[in-house]
Amino acid sequence: MRRFAIGLLAAFRRVSLLVLRVRGKTHDDVAAQRVTSGQSWNEFCDSLKAAGAALNFPGAPRDPFSQAEGYRYLSRLARAGLTAFVEHADPNAPVLHRVVDETTKLGADNPDNFYLTAALDGNYEYTITGRRNNIAYLSFGTQSGNYGQGGGLPPTGYIESDEIEMDPDGCFELVLSSTPQGTNWLPMTSETGTLVVRQTFGDRTTETPADLTIERINCPPDQRRPSHLTAGALDEGLKKAGALVMGAPLLFAKWARDFSKHSNELPMFDPDVSLAAGGDPNITYYHSHWALAPDEVLLIEATPPECEHWNFQLNNYWMESLDYRHFTIHTNKHLAHCEADGSVRLIVAHKDPGLPNWIDTAGHTSGTMCFRWVRAAEHPQPRCRVVKLSSLQD
Repeated sequence: MRRFAIGLLAAFRRVSLLVLRVRGKTHDDVAAQRVTSGQSWNEFCDSLKAAGAALNFPGAPRDPFSQAEGYRYLSRLARAGLTAFVEHADPNAPVLHRVVDETTKLGADNPDNFYLTAALDGNYEYTITGRRNNIAYLSFGTQSGNYGQGGGLPPTGYIESDEIEMDPDGCFELVLSSTPQGTNWLPMTSETGTLVVRQTFGDRTTETPADLTIERINCPPDQRRPSHLTAGALDEGLKKAGALVMGAPLLFAKWARDFSKHSNELPMFDPDVSLAAGGDPNITYYHSHWALAPDEVLLIEATPPECEHWNFQLNNYWMESLDYRHFTIHTNKHLAHCEADGSVRLIVAHKDPGLPNWIDTAGHTSGTMCFRWVRAAEHPQPRCRVVKLSSLQD
């Protein structure tokens, strides 16, 4: 159905272009009229209003606390959309920036990750230069399209830091292009529109993210400067920002509803669905829903396999990670206490049980959750059970 809808939309656009040509108008002419008449802005505002439908998606919680978080979520996505598609949307002069951060959250954003993104054009070539520093995990990926276009974010290229040749001090240069470049090459295709850099902390208090810059290459110097703002660019940016605010909450509201069917369990998430939504191909995800009464706790037990990293996190219903700046809402391979046999037991509870690996619900009684194995030799199923807090303390 999605492919049919995307194909139908593409056909509609082709017909629209033909109609414009017959009328002697260009896209620039239409964009100029839309901007000067206020239509571009009005439609963006209409998108923000329509985005509220996601908060009434079947299964979504309707209590005041959850709804307040939902509307705050929409406001954060509006900020993210304007940043990505209006401020930093120029592939001539891409800017590495954080769309998802400590207060802007999306799709079970990883508290261990320092996300960076930039706008690309698969028909151009770029270099990323930088210094590795001591961040635990670093990867680069190119993706087709962006969240503002719909249709998912299928990968078009991927490389990890241990595949990149670096100087002894950790400095390196990475080429992004649609033609092979030998070593230190991040592939693109003509459909590439987005760069995603994932940096994962083992311990935020001791690690430093990589220092990175990106620049377009193999073109005259005047084509590397930022483009002048045009009515067409603004019109397109507002469309994409509005599409993000409308589309992403509906996608993740559907996921959350489906997760509710196996609440307080952690089944493996479909890897094909994950990749289509922009997930890391080297990560195995376990997504689900959780709900606990005031006197209940959720025990999650697993024996980590040989792996580069693993972590667990709590989210609210809208799949925003809970506030990891002020609450311990996640743990990972480097932070968790392990038993003598190598197993771990995580304790999701409303208050501190006085035992290792407490995951704070941060004032929530339900939400979503995610467990990840990163480049794991095996993928053991985390075991979950709900018990009374009093029995745990005994």
